[in-house]
Amino acid sequence: MEPDVVEIAPPLFPSGSRTRKPRKAGIPEVIDVEQYEFSNGGIANNANLVDKKNKGKSIQDGSSYDHFADVEEVVMSTTQPSWFPSSSSSRSRRRHFNRDASASSSRPRAAVEVVSSAQATFLREFKRFDTVEDFSDHHYVSKGKASKQHSRTWVKKIQSDWKILENDLPETISVRACETRMDLMRAVIVGAEGTPYHDGLFFFDIHFTDTYPSVPPMVHYHSGGLRINPNLYNCGKVCLSLLGTWNGNARERWLPHESTMLQLLVSIQALILNQKPYFNEPAYGMTKGTPSGEAHSKVYSENVFILSLRTMVYSMRKPPKHFEEFVRSHYFERAHDIVKGSNAYIEGAPVGSIVKGGVQDIEESRGSGSTKFRTEVASFMKTVVEEFVKLGVKELEANCKRSRILRFRFYIYCFVVVGWYMVITSKKSRILDAASHLTPTE
Repeated sequence: MEPDVVEIAPPLFPSGSRTRKPRKAGIPEVIDVEQYEFSNGGIANNANLVDKKNKGKSIQDGSSYDHFADVEEVVMSTTQPSWFPSSSSSRSRRRHFNRDASASSSRPRAAVEVVSSAQATFLREFKRFDTVEDFSDHHYVSKGKASKQHSRTWVKKIQSDWKILENDLPETISVRACETRMDLMRAVIVGAEGTPYHDGLFFFDIHFTDTYPSVPPMVHYHSGGLRINPNLYNCGKVCLSLLGTWNGNARERWLPHESTMLQLLVSIQALILNQKPYFNEPAYGMTKGTPSGEAHSKVYSENVFILSLRTMVYSMRKPPKHFEEFVRSHYFERAHDIVKGSNAYIEGAPVGSIVKGGVQDIEESRGSGSTKFRTEVASFMKTVVEEFVKLGVKELEANCKRSRILRFRFYIYCFVVVGWYMVITSKKSRILDAASHLTPTE
């Protein structure tokens, strides 16, 4: 059903740490942002996304996900891509992924050596909120002019939103506001792990009308012509009661004296780009928890991940203005994780089960990925990897080779299954045919 609004308490200045510990209380219908924990992996809570106690665990049984039962070393390129701004000497990054199938969360982990690459340094130093001079590619650029005068109330509210965003944005959301056009803003949200949107980047253009904050801002999603969520249309429309684009009760709607841009962005990330987006559709929300509803949700989420891969390619080929280096650095850093996650899906891991450190514990009802999904991931990953290589990502040869091997093994498996089925069917047909010609004896 339509996601509830995320309610955010007014911030205290100066702001403290951006990381907030979740409360022990249950999740109410109107979610308080204090109950969320902002981390590198996205926003997680006990109602959806990744269960904290399972985070980072590998599969404990001897299932088809045994490809994680090794310790794999990934070495990124020491060559800095030509597109990257020259500031410091290029360095290498090493990550050790301990994905021992017999590992336990209580088992001590080996020390990890991390040497930041230039891209990792760029992302670490990238300001979550900043102002820019020009937004010529903004969806709402034609809605106003730089010389337009606004009321004092309007300006004061915009500046208040800026201050809140500057101090309280989580690490998985970045915003750019325009100095010469205060009515324009752009935000990027990183898809959270444990969802079919993991590792993806999702861009939104925001416009504040003359009547803001009496009415909510206008928001346009950079869809690339793809519909990846019931609330995100391929035309760019964002369907949300907080925006007035969907019916909701009084507490779910925009409240001029309470609602903020931070609340809106957190709502999109936590309640739209969630673990099971199928149930965002009002007509299907009532089927949540039923065998039929969960089965349809699984198929929908698999299709969402394929569309998310296509969105990655779209963003790398046409990054929005002022986020060009951010997009390239983000995918440069996450390329190996995306390829490994896709390999896991090809081998049968259900969509949304990939977290840092391996495959999380799988709910029995989720099962493995469908044959169609595994085939489509294997097919489209070639295009994704080609874009990663253009960014300067090295050491993908082994992963690509593994992907081709997995794809070959999968096709062989399908061939054998179909072959055996044809043989058995043929034998059964001959037996029945022979039996039909037998003459009964007296």
